[in-house]
This record gives sequence, C-alpha cells and structure tokens, in this order.
Amino acid sequence: EAASGRINGNVIRLLVAVGVAVGITIGVHRIISGDSIHHYIIGGYLIVIVLTLIAPKYIVPLAYDLGGVTTSEVTVPLVTALGIGLATHIEGRNILMDGFGLIAFASIFPIITVMLYAITMHFMTSLQRVNP
Repeated sequence: EAASGRINGNVIRLLVAVGVAVGITIGVHRIISGDSIHHYIIGGYLIVIVLTLIAPKYIVPLAYDLGGVTTSEVTVPLVTALGIGLATHIEGRNILMDGFGLIAFASIFPIITVMLYAITMHFMTSLQRVNP
C-alpha cells in the first residue's frame, strides 16, 4: 500500500530473505577470518546511508522497518547460537561480540536489498517513460 503498486510484495519478501542470508554469510566469514566487526558494520551502514539518500522516499521507512523485522523471536536465538558456536570453536574469538554481531548483519542487509530493488524499479520505470 505504501508503494502504490510500484513494487511487488512477493519480491520484497524474497529480498528480505536474501538480505538476511547475505548478511549472515558475511558475518560468518568475518568470524572465521577474524576481521574487525567495526569495519563491516561501518561499511554496511555507510551503504545504507548512501542508499537512503538515493532511494525513492516511499521505500525508506519500509526498508528500515524490514531490517528490524529480521530480529525476531526465531532469528535472534538461531543466529546468536550460530555465532556463539563458531566463536567457541575458533581460537581468539569473542563469544559475545561474535554471537550478537551476526544479528547486526542480519539487520543491515535486508535494508540494503530492499532499497536497491526500489532504486532499480524506479530507474526501470523512468526508462520506460523516456523510451516508450
């Protein structure tokens, strides 16, 4: 309803799932490689800020809301358990930082995927208007 037919709801659901998967994958890579969480989080939020400035205004609140939805009763325990399990078995990892750090990744990337979709759809619609 917020996008008035400009975006497909089923695609949004799929993109949120893909965003969570990409975020968890990058977070797991970070735990395994031992890289600093700060670089990844700052980089992710810089992308979110840039996309917020570029994205159509109707999608920004929805994208941010969908990022928060991913931290639900199901996601948090499962993703935290994954992070804690990995950190426990890899020497030199901080169990708390790595376990809860995965949740941050699961929240950032759905925002990115949804805004990228809206930007793409806005661009494609603009091209169709120019070249009928």
